[in-house]
Amino acid sequence: MSTQVISSSLIIVDDDQPLREQLGRIMTRRGYEVTLAGSLDEAKIILADNGFDFAVVDIKLGDGYGLELVNSLKASNSNTRIVMLTGYGNIATAVAAIKHGAVDYLTKPADADMIDNALRQLKGSEPMPPEDPMSPDRVKWEHIQRVFSECGNNVSETARRLKMHRRTLQRILAKHAPKS
Repeated sequence: MSTQVISSSLIIVDDDQPLREQLGRIMTRRGYEVTLAGSLDEAKIILADNGFDFAVVDIKLGDGYGLELVNSLKASNSNTRIVMLTGYGNIATAVAAIKHGAVDYLTKPADADMIDNALRQLKGSEPMPPEDPMSPDRVKWEHIQRVFSECGNNVSETARRLKMHRRTLQRILAKHAPKS
């Protein structure tokens, strides 16, 4: 499903270098003029001199929050179509991303087709529901992993925030992720 895009500038902002570079190569083959940034600071420097038609931005970067870039992207080009990526999908950050001006919000691992489709989706059209949505067990596991990460991998603090027993949390964390 590789539809050619004619001369459209795209910035990809993600602190995961292999993902950023691979997505950059794929999107270049699809006709985008790709610029890569590995941090919030690097992206801000690039945005000071450039406007982009499209942007793919990770929500959680090593040096900040990707939503901080949305205003800069929109200031440099009010028509920029922004897709936010995240390793930890939740409703609150999805709503915040859309309110800030993103056109879509995708959870990792999102493949290039999903990202490309989200970037090119017509304004006002409804996105297609996922073919294989996450199971409730997977959603719960993802949420626990996100809170655990936000707590600096501190089991006691995570258990307190989730209002669960510490040993129960340790058992959940020791298991592999449930199938989607």
